[in-house]
Amino acid sequence: MKKWKFSLIVTILASCLLLVACGGQKYEGDFSYKVDDFTFTNQDGEEFSKSDLDGKIWIADFIYTTCDTECPQMTYNKQKIERSLTEAGINDVEFVSFSIDPEVDTPEVLKEYGEVRGIEFDNWTFLTGYDFDTIKELAVSSFKIPIEKMKDDDSTFMHGVSFMVVSPEGNAIKSFNGYYMTEEQVTEVVDFIEGML
Repeated sequence: MKKWKFSLIVTILASCLLLVACGGQKYEGDFSYKVDDFTFTNQDGEEFSKSDLDGKIWIADFIYTTCDTECPQMTYNKQKIERSLTEAGINDVEFVSFSIDPEVDTPEVLKEYGEVRGIEFDNWTFLTGYDFDTIKELAVSSFKIPIEKMKDDDSTFMHGVSFMVVSPEGNAIKSFNGYYMTEEQVTEVVDFIEGML
């Protein structure tokens, strides 16, 4: 009788440990910023929400289409990351580019911006459909990325150039310089994402 009770206790304890071990993966980076919920408009004029990214790894950045300095280079670097991930057999990472100039960057403008650069929209979403204060709040509160309109020119913006890796749990956990990115740094991004899988 005692032996049976001991076996039962061991079985229960082992089951509990297994449940704890399988209780959901925690993704670690350099920090963990909870990304606020949002529902915006994508390049096809359709609603797109943070919930559409639930359970996925995604890379976010903040750009605008009339920017002729950092933004084109950031988009190019993001494309290099996308190609490198594909070469590594990783095809389920999402790319999200938030426009910080929503008055100019309509869905049609964003779609053309992507098409001109050969971007396929299977896993890359450009977002607009909000006012400047809304996107500034999201950038600062969820990603710690500064955004400001230049005082002397309403069509020019100061903005951070980070690529932010967001975990399937919906937390921004790692930042990479999206403007200046060597091949070694592209590899570093890919290696970091591989480590999350």
